[in-house]
Amino acid sequence: MKIEGISYRSIWLDSDGWSVRIFDQTKLPWQVEQLRLQSAAQAAHAIRSMQVRGAPLIGAVAAYGLALEMRDKPPNLHAIAEMLGETRPTAINLRWALARMVARLANLPETQREAAAYAEAAAICDDDAETCRRIGEHGLPLLQEIAARKSRQKSRVNILTHCNAGWLATVDYGTALSPIYQAHDLGLDVHVWVDETRPRNQGAALTAFELGAHGVPHTVITD
Repeated sequence: MKIEGISYRSIWLDSDGWSVRIFDQTKLPWQVEQLRLQSAAQAAHAIRSMQVRGAPLIGAVAAYGLALEMRDKPPNLHAIAEMLGETRPTAINLRWALARMVARLANLPETQREAAAYAEAAAICDDDAETCRRIGEHGLPLLQEIAARKSRQKSRVNILTHCNAGWLATVDYGTALSPIYQAHDLGLDVHVWVDETRPRNQGAALTAFELGAHGVPHTVITD
């Protein structure tokens, strides 16, 4: 998705090729601040402190957190996975991503684990982005059908959202917001009513931010 016309994912490798960049979601929408993760401990802190949130993104950050620990030393793979897994016990994707990483790395020689870990973490991210893109493809016809039923004078499609199910909660596109982004990008007249989602205001702080950054018309409302 886009911020000021520049396409971003919610997690990506830094220019050094090994550290990981994320957006600090606790600062949004007032500041767009990137964080550089260099260890599993920093990834764990980002998850625990809600600098990243949303089940798919949490899983991706944990996967890269594990990959970061495969560099320059022979770590205890299972201990690191357990530490990361304890950061958000209710996040399903967290345990799933860590189990996928451990299964990929456990039987490899230590000298091969770094490259394999980064490749697997990247695959987890790519898989999530593709899944979200396809969610949008499946949801788009529903919005197009609604638009087709409306008169020319009242052609706008209004959608109400709760919490944040956009690209900030995933690696890209989002889940529930993916059809909205695809409809907007195709020129469909969509407008989103964004509820605040108290007490943490994920709607007002995150959904409204990313819709606005991408240029999607929206209005924040109280719950």
